[in-house]
Amino acid sequence: MQSTNRRHFLASSATALALTASSRWSLGQDTGPNKAYKISLAQWSLHKPLFAKEIDNLDFAKVAKERFGIDGVEYVNQFFKDKAKDAKYLEEMKKRTSDLGVTNVLIMIDGEGGLGNSDAAKRTTAVENHYKWVDAAKYLGCHSIRVNAETDKPYEEGSKLAADGLRRLSEYAKPLGINVIVENHGGLSSNGKWLSETIRATGMDNCGTLPDFGNFYDYDRYQGVTDLMPLAKAVSAKSYDFDEQGNESKIDFAKMMKIVLDAGYRGWVGIEYEGSRLSPDDGIKATKKLLEKIRESVAVK
Repeated sequence: MQSTNRRHFLASSATALALTASSRWSLGQDTGPNKAYKISLAQWSLHKPLFAKEIDNLDFAKVAKERFGIDGVEYVNQFFKDKAKDAKYLEEMKKRTSDLGVTNVLIMIDGEGGLGNSDAAKRTTAVENHYKWVDAAKYLGCHSIRVNAETDKPYEEGSKLAADGLRRLSEYAKPLGINVIVENHGGLSSNGKWLSETIRATGMDNCGTLPDFGNFYDYDRYQGVTDLMPLAKAVSAKSYDFDEQGNESKIDFAKMMKIVLDAGYRGWVGIEYEGSRLSPDDGIKATKKLLEKIRESVAVK
């Protein structure tokens, strides 16, 4: 559990950035005039230079803004894993993004335990391990943390267990105005039907999905995104490679974005380049160009 002093610091310092849960789409997703969606950058797109220490986590917002012209960032906790309770570090992160006019959109959380673990004690530990990231997200002005619906049980029982862990975490996050969102990220979560059923079973309106265009494996990716979009609070535009016309060669982005927009979504769409043929920089630029091209062809409703 977090200390009272630290919780007070994070809560009081984030007042100006407090988010409400009154609408389906979170605040912090202001798309502005004549734009169907805004484009953010998922930190994982730069995981190679980040792991190689060529980019520091504190410079991520600057890289997004100055190198790619992107003003929304999605963090990955792996790159500042020991800093979730470090108030001075978080303060520096927030200052840098604020100075640049960059929005902290969300934090992707890995390695904190299975929220659907069949061992009740381990499931509780996993839930509580995420509390510090909810607090950090609140302070940074994010609207969500992305978590994993990991379970060691089959379909029906696994859904009940994951829903229990997600519900309890969402109950902690709700008073802070933070969403708990789940990506299709392997295992049962890559089954769109299972994940949408599990999220609905939580009964929490701040618990939702983060549909990723990839990561569906044997499940049809277009059906999967269709399943998850009614509950989406963020979208991950996963890309791998591009043809000579600039289209993603494995995923029909125009079809995907039609599914996204037909669901009424008007929030951030995060670039997550995960290819190997292009450099991270070139992959990000190609994905951004494609998303901008699609956005220009869309009539805002």
